[in-house]
Amino acid sequence: MADYVLVLNAGSSSLKFCVYQPHDKKELKLVSRGQIDGIGTMPRLKAEDGTGNQIANDKIESSINDGYQAIAHLATWLRSQFPDANVLGVGHRVVHGGTNYFKPILVTNTVIADLKKLIPLAPLHQPYNLAAIEAVANRMPDVPQVACFDTAFHRTHNEVADLVPLPIEIRQQGVQRYGFHGLSYEYISSILPTVAPAIADGKIIVAHLGSGASLCAMKNRKSIDSTLGFTALDGLCMGTRPGTLDPGVVLYLFQTLGLTAKEVETILYKKSGLLGISGISNDMRILLDSNEPAARLSIDYFIYRITKEIGALTAVLGGLDALVFTAGVGENSALIRQKICTACGWLGVQLDETANEKKESCITTRQSKISAWVIPTNEELMIANHMRSLISIMPISF
Repeated sequence: MADYVLVLNAGSSSLKFCVYQPHDKKELKLVSRGQIDGIGTMPRLKAEDGTGNQIANDKIESSINDGYQAIAHLATWLRSQFPDANVLGVGHRVVHGGTNYFKPILVTNTVIADLKKLIPLAPLHQPYNLAAIEAVANRMPDVPQVACFDTAFHRTHNEVADLVPLPIEIRQQGVQRYGFHGLSYEYISSILPTVAPAIADGKIIVAHLGSGASLCAMKNRKSIDSTLGFTALDGLCMGTRPGTLDPGVVLYLFQTLGLTAKEVETILYKKSGLLGISGISNDMRILLDSNEPAARLSIDYFIYRITKEIGALTAVLGGLDALVFTAGVGENSALIRQKICTACGWLGVQLDETANEKKESCITTRQSKISAWVIPTNEELMIANHMRSLISIMPISF
């Protein structure tokens, strides 16, 4: 029998997973990672081993309409791949921890009940995160589960940074700025001393750029401020979310256009951002390949908002030592990095175009006053490491 740790990141149409094996007392070895995507439409399981070799790319013939069915299919596949497995625990990304949960925690019924109250603050993520936890509990009730929160890393903000300027009776109900993508930022923070020791404890802005996008201002590897706030709608323009928006626009949608709360929620979470501007796609790769003026406009706005927020966060930090790009777009789009670095030339950023095209760790010249870096994130490993610190090593079978 062999010991394994399972990490799940559940969304509305996909279930991402990683399987780790304790390698020694300090390390976890990745043995498999993959996802079930197309939940509710055309489900497919993709997986690779720990070295990146593909081990599955299969259309799922049976119907998978929700997270419970996805968990059941994944469990069957995992048993076929790891027949001798003992599951030490299951870790989950949970987007919103609210005011009560500011560090990883063992899941209990009370924890689940509390987290369900936060679903209105993260409707694209929270219900699916929690459904995965409940599905695992139903199948493996004796396996400990750990919830790791995307809001936790930002609890080092000062009071002013998290303040929402509304009446105190509203703020006392938990209305404040929280920040998200914290597991990604926490991972970047943890490896900066190894990857970029010269700037690790300096004034850094990390750009987590993907379908969801945000910036985090760090000093001494602690979060000082973030572009995301009370919900995951704030800050930068994202794939389908608008980012910062005049509250009067929302009032207009209700009062003048007569839209319902559900219609407004759908617009803000699913029809805005890059998709809303371009009318083409929320996928940056498709937009970059398009010659349509609306596609170019959406990219220009994406860069504009990032540049504007970098300026604001630089002011908050009192200067800037480095920019770090991470996540899907940040790690893989040389053109987006180039556009952002060029727009930040006033700060003293000098891009090394060859290093940028090759996606080297440092993509600026030696003369650049501010260095820029490309550092792949690893939220799943962060979750797995948190699990190890919370869960006793008690072998339990799949």
